Amino acid sequence: MENSYKNSGVDIKAGESTLDNIKEVVKSTFNKNVITGLGHFGAFYQLDLKNYTDPVLVSSVDGVGTKLKVAIDSGIHYSVGQDLVNHCVNDIAVCGAKPMYFMDYMAFGKLDPVIAANIVKGFSIACKENEVALIGGETAEMPGLYRDKDYDLSGTIVGIVDKSRIIDGSKTKKGDLLIGFKSNGLHTNGYSLARNVLLNKYKLNDKIESLNSDLKTELLKVHKSYLILIQRIISNFNVKAFSHITGGGIIGNTKRVVPKSSDLKIDWNSWKVPPIFELIQKTGNISDDEMRKVFNMGIGLVAIIDKDDVNSLNKVASTLNEEPIIIGEVI
Repeated sequence: MENSYKNSGVDIKAGESTLDNIKEVVKSTFNKNVITGLGHFGAFYQLDLKNYTDPVLVSSVDGVGTKLKVAIDSGIHYSVGQDLVNHCVNDIAVCGAKPMYFMDYMAFGKLDPVIAANIVKGFSIACKENEVALIGGETAEMPGLYRDKDYDLSGTIVGIVDKSRIIDGSKTKKGDLLIGFKSNGLHTNGYSLARNVLLNKYKLNDKIESLNSDLKTELLKVHKSYLILIQRIISNFNVKAFSHITGGGIIGNTKRVVPKSSDLKIDWNSWKVPPIFELIQKTGNISDDEMRKVFNMGIGLVAIIDKDDVNSLNKVASTLNEEPIIIGEVI
């Protein structure tokens, strides 16, 4: 047999088909600042700086982790695209930044143009919800490194903020309150432990009474975007800091935005932990301490505010049907 790239496991035509499938979906996220279409070696985005006096670019890169394995085994691929965008958006929004554009990287064992298009559809849904342009990406087929049905994703987000409006937690002080906002589940963290525990007892299609759904539906809930809430809070008063609760839990992430001389006091009984976390803990016989290190436990965003701003925050949050919960304080 004559050697070829295709015989080695890489199908160039599949890549071309994927590009054809996603062009219009990607284009639907463009705005007036995007000045190129797909196909160039680089993506071009023109900065609109008229509302900024000392602009700073803020960027972040992330992945979806082993939640991807749930998507692959379930055959549901669009939601992980939304997960990736929302996770990245939250990471820069908590710094005070307005996200501008997003870029993705998708790596497959064997490229399936339909699956790739579904993932990109998820990117586009979340990009439009967050008013972010999906301006470029890369798709790779790497047989031998990934199994045929496996894939991995990463995303990069770039946003902008005036230097004077960067939120870095430097003004937090003893007595400031920690206000928690609910997550809608695991978001994109702790899936290695969750899968190890739950899939030894349940199948993804199993209907679980305490969840009021099958397991895959619960585990594939889309990572929530807090962008609108964060921007609404910022526009109404001076918040001290925000913490996006990802790997490391509430304490691990929130300690990143308070002075090293400070500590946190958390009232773990101040909110009701969602059933999925109770199921994981009970099924795996996991300690409270370990659960709190690994999972968000039902709180996806923490705002640190002066205690005198509680009423103002409550009014802002109520306009978005969000429920602020006092979960602790800086000590």
